[in-house]
Amino acid sequence: MDFTMGPSAQALRGELRGLVAEHVPPGFLGAFTDDPADLEVAQSFCRLLAARGLLCLAWPERYGGRGASVWEQTVVREEMWAHHEPRGAQYMGVNWVGPTIMRHGTPEQRRRHLPPIARGEAIWCQGFSEPDAGSDLAAVRTAARRDGDGDGWRVSGQKIWTSYAAMAQWCFLLARTSTGDKKQHGLTVFLVPMADPAVEVRPIPSMMGPHHLNEVFFSDLRVTDADVLGNVDEGWAVVQEVLAFERVGIARYARCERLLRAAPSVLGDRWAGLPAELRGRWARMLTHCRRARLLAYQVVSTQSRGTVRPGDAAAYRIAVTRLDQDSAEVLMEIVASAAPDGAEARRFRLQVEDHWRYSRASTVASGSVEMQQILLSRALLAS
Repeated sequence: MDFTMGPSAQALRGELRGLVAEHVPPGFLGAFTDDPADLEVAQSFCRLLAARGLLCLAWPERYGGRGASVWEQTVVREEMWAHHEPRGAQYMGVNWVGPTIMRHGTPEQRRRHLPPIARGEAIWCQGFSEPDAGSDLAAVRTAARRDGDGDGWRVSGQKIWTSYAAMAQWCFLLARTSTGDKKQHGLTVFLVPMADPAVEVRPIPSMMGPHHLNEVFFSDLRVTDADVLGNVDEGWAVVQEVLAFERVGIARYARCERLLRAAPSVLGDRWAGLPAELRGRWARMLTHCRRARLLAYQVVSTQSRGTVRPGDAAAYRIAVTRLDQDSAEVLMEIVASAAPDGAEARRFRLQVEDHWRYSRASTVASGSVEMQQILLSRALLAS
């Protein structure tokens, strides 16, 4: 297995790392901190990537991409997540909102939504989870009802844990449009503007910082058939495709591996003084990084052929979220045990702490580990 993906991928990695080094401050820990300047760094970096054709690398040229392979897009995904995602929230639009609109959208929806994503301008949020329908996504109760004028709908309900809702211009919203024998039937995806007065966002304070967790309330929001993505009542098929792409869309293993590999050089002579058991766990985490990467590449391989198998995506998700948490624990113990000094060491400690905070949510974000285990079990039984 060639983990370098060949010379062209290595050159792309070098280009991306050079851009990060030149345009992203050394202490950058992501766009969603208490400092608004961090968000502007991300927005500016997105525009830079877009201008160089690197933001939507694998998109078709007619939609603002370069027609590159999904493997090249994987390189971008890995390098961005390894360096605390300097694209900010744009990965959502790039990884799955845009591709889903390409596959299921009308010509007008493609014209309206794809160019702003490709330029790095539009921020999207995902209106899926609800207070009583988190992992059981098909149980959503946010309702869209015909308002009697032919093509109009009225949407009312509540979403929760909605990342970036306070800054997003658009929401990829799942709502119930009818009831049937199965709860998966009668669901529809709407593309709705967040600036509408009928949409209210309430931030949820957390240790992850601002913008990550929000409640969103829809109070008689008016939308039309032009805002429906795909077919009415058939949104579940669209959502299943979205979740498969989303679950492999964040290369969590890349940040884990970068921080783990940096630890010995940052600690210097203090590395040898760490307990042998802790250094052994550190080495085991590196092997788990490789395992998660292999599982991710298996999904990318099927994706390159135009499909994503739910079982493969679930297996990857289980491995990478557990890696996220286990590696964070090991890294926290390392920095606590060695107490490194100096500017580089302080930055490393802050990166590790940020990694630990993010890892707390990883086994519930995009579907809990328990739900991933159910998906994987079903896939194995069906094979």
